[in-house]
Amino acid sequence: MSRAFTREEDSENAIAGIGERPISTHRNLVTERGLAQIEENLAELRDILAKAERRADRERIAVVSRDLRYWTARRESAELSVPEPGSDLVRFGMGVTLEGDDGRKVHWKIVGEDEADPAKGSISHVSPMAMALFGKKVGDVASVNGKEWEIVKLSES
Repeated sequence: MSRAFTREEDSENAIAGIGERPISTHRNLVTERGLAQIEENLAELRDILAKAERRADRERIAVVSRDLRYWTARRESAELSVPEPGSDLVRFGMGVTLEGDDGRKVHWKIVGEDEADPAKGSISHVSPMAMALFGKKVGDVASVNGKEWEIVKLSES
């Protein structure tokens, strides 16, 4: 097959030796903050791409173009989900305070995959912990990796 019929993005990726960023097969649920983060990423990447194009930095263009394709796809598939006010069941977007059998308490906010940052107290809605919590209420127990956690508080953030 002639090189004339290859896609431009394929040749860009070959320049940098990069592949596409994998896109999750799960529903792309997002909080309002998660949607804003996607928009921020897109705006920042567009600015970076414009600068890289002015410098004719082909390698940087390839990397940024790949990331733009990822975030554009994530924006197109984003499903804004806001928890129902006053819900007594664990839902996407809610905060959940748990107490372990050792008495230690932790608080997690259940968010979208791209927004999750366990070090900052947010977990993905497809994580084992979130999956174990969905549909439960205060007083219920969730078991994850052989450890039991009692739900002691729900919050809207």
